[in-house]
Amino acid sequence: MKPLIKIAFVVIYGYINNGYGQSFEYELNSNWKFRQEGKSEWKKAIVPGVVHLDLLNNKMIDDPYWENNELKQRWIEEKNWIYVNHILFDPVVYNTDNIELVFEGLDTYATVLLNGDTILIADNMFRSWTIDIKEKLIAGRNEIRVIFTSPVSYNKKSVENYPYKLPSGNETQDIKTKVSSFTRKAAYHFGWDWGPRFVTSGIWRPVKLKGWNNAKISSCQTTTMSIDSNIANMQTSLEIYANKPGEYEVFFDTIKEIYTLKKGTNNIAYNFTIKNPNLWWCNGMGEAFLYKHEVDLFYNKKHTSSIGYKYGVRTIELINEKDSIGTSFYFKLNGKPVFMKGANYIPQDMFLPRVTGERYFNLIDQVKEANMNMLRVWGGGIYEENLFYSLCDKNGILVWQDFMFAGSLYPSDSAFKENIKQEVIQNIKRLRIHPCIALWCGNNEIEVAWNNWGWQKQYGYSTQDSTEIWDNYTSIFEEMIPNLVEKHTSTNYTSTSPLSNWGTKENFNHSSMHYWGVWHGKESFTNFTSNVGRFMVEYGFQSFPELSTLKKVMSESSLSLTSTVMQNRQKSYIGNGLILEHIKRNFKEPDNFEEFVLLSQKTQAKAMQIAIQAHIKKQPHCMGSLFWQLNDCWPGPSWSVIDYYGKKKQAYNFVKYEYSTYP
Repeated sequence: MKPLIKIAFVVIYGYINNGYGQSFEYELNSNWKFRQEGKSEWKKAIVPGVVHLDLLNNKMIDDPYWENNELKQRWIEEKNWIYVNHILFDPVVYNTDNIELVFEGLDTYATVLLNGDTILIADNMFRSWTIDIKEKLIAGRNEIRVIFTSPVSYNKKSVENYPYKLPSGNETQDIKTKVSSFTRKAAYHFGWDWGPRFVTSGIWRPVKLKGWNNAKISSCQTTTMSIDSNIANMQTSLEIYANKPGEYEVFFDTIKEIYTLKKGTNNIAYNFTIKNPNLWWCNGMGEAFLYKHEVDLFYNKKHTSSIGYKYGVRTIELINEKDSIGTSFYFKLNGKPVFMKGANYIPQDMFLPRVTGERYFNLIDQVKEANMNMLRVWGGGIYEENLFYSLCDKNGILVWQDFMFAGSLYPSDSAFKENIKQEVIQNIKRLRIHPCIALWCGNNEIEVAWNNWGWQKQYGYSTQDSTEIWDNYTSIFEEMIPNLVEKHTSTNYTSTSPLSNWGTKENFNHSSMHYWGVWHGKESFTNFTSNVGRFMVEYGFQSFPELSTLKKVMSESSLSLTSTVMQNRQKSYIGNGLILEHIKRNFKEPDNFEEFVLLSQKTQAKAMQIAIQAHIKKQPHCMGSLFWQLNDCWPGPSWSVIDYYGKKKQAYNFVKYEYSTYP
């Protein structure tokens, strides 16, 4: 019999060496094994991870990114997978009132068993899951088993039995039953026009074992209420879950307050002031100054819970209202209007657990170096890791945060809505601590699609169908989610992006804009100058990554536009032809593939330069320029200015220069 994690006991004893019964926490990420359901042989698994990576690490599949392995490995998404681990439980050592098993992320349909008994059924990749297991643990060896059901097979019946088809805009490949609308999972895993289809399963974020007594701090935020006459009026809000009601001492840094807590959830607010505060400013406007805050909870003079974090003194307002031009859309930071310069961010890998801390550091350094002050976390990916937001805090990068809904319509049943309600609450509470969060946005391109993309005709919706679908949309994005945002944070909210379509000249006078006339509309680059909206949330032009990047994932024989590998690598329906057309318009016809790659980057750089110059010059009509897209999730052609391996394309330097010209 082998212990689960020998180090775990060292950590636990470190926490409780002043006597048994004090709180503890450690990660339960070692010694996992996995197998395909129906197979008998267990293989080593890495947690956090996903099944594709475990198959790769055990040499059961080849590199998923190599050539057309994407197509060959489609079978993985159809199978069920089982993960197993063990806890050695000593009831004397683990002597706390509560012992919780915490899964910070399960991808996506998972049944968790402890010693053969089901303790959790998970159905949302974006949620964390906490189960009190103290009464279920036995002295000695305890088995944790996690059974993942294929996300593809899980929702097939739901799709087939639904009264009408729901658009799944991301599933562009030839898939008979498209389930992504019904699946609370990163939409880009099902495909997009810049990435492959890898529908993953696995324990994708850490697993922890936590023990605590009496009460715990479950959530917090520090808000700048106002800044007046060199005094910042601040409020720290705590959510405390108390197992034992009574009088508790709370230390806010060195200031002690006494609260009487009831059993269950308690919300308390502590108001304080900071004289002559150092304000938090975005990149290019000043220092992104961060204050440290320590909060400690005591019961009967015994420490029971604590939290430490950094916060910024700043106010951020979205001004989206009627004006003399049409409808404004701009941000005020600490009372000052700011022209937002930035990009759309997508997940850095198809297999999320292999995005290392180093990759986050390097990417945000590149963002800051390029003189950006805002990133949009796009709604077809994930609510990012805490590290991502902490780095944005530190470097003065504001974040436009989409909720994870993009290019699709969603079911209307009460269970689905309750699921997304809990998802929204959890992620607001997790992220509201960060001063970088400037905006919560309900979804990506759903409203503009409904009004302009012809879904009603394409899917044959009746008048009653359309009414039901739109009522469901408004109930989610104009009622439920904004009500939750208002309840749990003071951050701005908008229901969708864009708020205005690019079909007519009048559209460019109103709110946020995704301008794709230069690409999907096949317009010339000069049209960037004559089509400038109030806030440009998306626009861009594709290019290929450099040849050295492509050579890492394909053979020499595949390095041509006509190879089957390269044709599959290009996910846009007009990609290579449109790139070539603009190369010839702006430069010359390339003599070979290598020259095509170089000229594609020069062409993209020219497009970005023209667009950004036009946006900056047209202030205050336009107050934001976020191009599509910053980065890649795999090596291939896309709209990115930084490729999958972190290499800067030529457009990056043009973006860096143009963004340096203002302010």
